Amino acid sequence: HAEVSLNNIELDETAVILGEGRGFEIAQSRLGPGRIHHCMRAIGLAARCYELMLERTMQRQTFGKFLHEHGSCREMIADSRSDLEAARLLTLACADDIDQLGAKGARDKIAMIKVAVPEYTSRVVDRAVQIFGGAGVSSDFPLARALVGLRTLRIA
Repeated sequence: HAEVSLNNIELDETAVILGEGRGFEIAQSRLGPGRIHHCMRAIGLAARCYELMLERTMQRQTFGKFLHEHGSCREMIADSRSDLEAARLLTLACADDIDQLGAKGARDKIAMIKVAVPEYTSRVVDRAVQIFGGAGVSSDFPLARALVGLRTLRIA
């Protein structure tokens, strides 16, 4: 995020939102919907990487078998599908709580998606990179970029 410094700015009372000293409260009220937005984008990105992973397992062969025929690859596919579904359901439950209770009433679920969804989606993309091998970290596919983007979401 950018940092902006404003010096010698004078504002009259009509420019104050909700009252003096309530800036943090205003910022906090926007975090819930913002987190939902970031989580939905992360889930969509991970779902696309999952689709690419599935396609790759149907096209590439090792030791005379397609990748999807190997047990370890099947396990990565199943784990990835489970992580995607968990991320989706948790985000959906959070959105429902925001609708029903407001951001303040849903703060526990908002905190959960902040931590869990970036973790779940990063694992999906990491597995896709693993299945792609060296190509997964090249610029030929969007996987490495997706992994970096999701890693920064875990910091936020």
